[in-house]
Amino acid sequence: MESIQSHSVLQHKWFLYLTAFFSGMAVMAIELGASRLLAPYFSSSQIVWTIIIGTIMIAMALGNVWGGRMADKNPDPKRLYRRLLITAVWTAAIPFLGKYIIAGVTLFLALFVSHNFLIWAAFLSCLLLFAFPLLLLGTVTPSLIKYATNSLEDNGKTVGELGALGTIGSIIGTFLPTFVTIPTVGTARTFLIFSCILALLSLVYFLSIKRRRVLSCILSAIIFVSIFLPFSNSFAFWEKNLAYEGESIYNYLQVKETDESVILSTNVAVGVQSVMMKSGGLTGLYYDYALAAPLMAAAEPTQQDVLVLGLGTGTFAKQCLEYFPGISVAGVEIDEKIATLAKEYFHLPDEVNVTVYDGRAYLQNAGQYDVIMVDAYQDITIPFQMSTVEFFNEVKAHLKEGGIMVVNLNMHSEKEDAIGAYLSDTIQSVFPAVYATPVDSGTNVELFASTDEGFISRFARRTEALESNPLRRQMQTVYQAIQPAQPGTRILTDDKAPVEVLGMAVLDELIEKELSFVRNAFRSGDFSAVFGWSYRLG
Repeated sequence: MESIQSHSVLQHKWFLYLTAFFSGMAVMAIELGASRLLAPYFSSSQIVWTIIIGTIMIAMALGNVWGGRMADKNPDPKRLYRRLLITAVWTAAIPFLGKYIIAGVTLFLALFVSHNFLIWAAFLSCLLLFAFPLLLLGTVTPSLIKYATNSLEDNGKTVGELGALGTIGSIIGTFLPTFVTIPTVGTARTFLIFSCILALLSLVYFLSIKRRRVLSCILSAIIFVSIFLPFSNSFAFWEKNLAYEGESIYNYLQVKETDESVILSTNVAVGVQSVMMKSGGLTGLYYDYALAAPLMAAAEPTQQDVLVLGLGTGTFAKQCLEYFPGISVAGVEIDEKIATLAKEYFHLPDEVNVTVYDGRAYLQNAGQYDVIMVDAYQDITIPFQMSTVEFFNEVKAHLKEGGIMVVNLNMHSEKEDAIGAYLSDTIQSVFPAVYATPVDSGTNVELFASTDEGFISRFARRTEALESNPLRRQMQTVYQAIQPAQPGTRILTDDKAPVEVLGMAVLDELIEKELSFVRNAFRSGDFSAVFGWSYRLG
């Protein structure tokens, strides 16, 4: 075997230390990039994070074992830096091929999987896209230890230094993508940046030994140049006329404009987070039902103070201002980019006082309101801290006398142990009067809660007093459908709130209905319908 010390770049340990540092950085960058790549298709829930972390840890562990055995069998640095170059190329290909692999996995599993579809689709996508490069990165540490330890006298010190530098690199690789590269240049170029770092490490090594210079130079140049080339990397690659597509610290964001409306979504294919009707008026969605809350509260609607937790781009806030002139509306939105889009694309009025903050944390120092709308639940990405008895007690403390809390529950299911039933029971443990209204379109249910048990009769009187217009007709629809919520004992607390597992169960139920359509289309030979479904689902 050729002596390691004969390679000029490895004559000193600093290059080995750099390799440990940047490899550790790349591991975490790929992991965070994986979460952002999968989130628009499978959500960013704790379940998806568990799949990502579990898959990556398994790949890294196997890489550690394999790398250690390879280092003992043939401790040739060329093998390590060749693996890093392969990792760089694979990582650079992820943003270009990943979305198609995810769509293909989704279509394939739709034909065979009946239960836990989202879990299996996320797991298989993660396995195909990220297991191999993380397996190769797992070989780095045992290989470096083999190259860097020359004697038993200082091997503990050397191993500790390599481990520390790898850990420091991982720390930086955690913060850098989250706060710098992903919000600034996006997920795709984040993958390219860190693949370029790995490619440069390999390039420096192969140039130092004058081996494989041409290949390593070509691959490194391709990866480096691709960072700066303009290219389309739309997550929703089947959409042709998006007004905006981008990313924030918290979300994938998509703004779609039609002749009638402007829509914000944080999923590539399903779900509407906010909508603006260009002609004004009602939306046909759950926001229209929530407008009953100002008519239920004790104060006159035009003199009320309204707080929206989970403002989005302000659909409900704008409707309150339109239908109840004189009302005061404040909104809390955790995603600053969404708050920016609200002004840019959705014409949010300046009268709406917007605060970029976590909804529950905001309440701790907030005043009192006549109406508090809780609209922070997004698919299965339900913030547990805003679904517990402690949270609803906090909301109750910030309601004026006769005030109303309205909660938008999505993913409604008739099953007794579904997420909606848990939230309903939790709210009823805090408020003596809770009523529910199902939304005609979609799977949403609006819950209205108050300490004033007479708010339904007040709502009926004010509805009849409205002028004959679309709002009056909508409120009559709400009144005819509203029913007292059935009490139960399923209480969510800060200590125990398995909202994502419960949400996943409902989503699995909804997906199963879609899967039956795909299988029937496949059996009938209607492949255009099958591919159309896979594009819609993402």
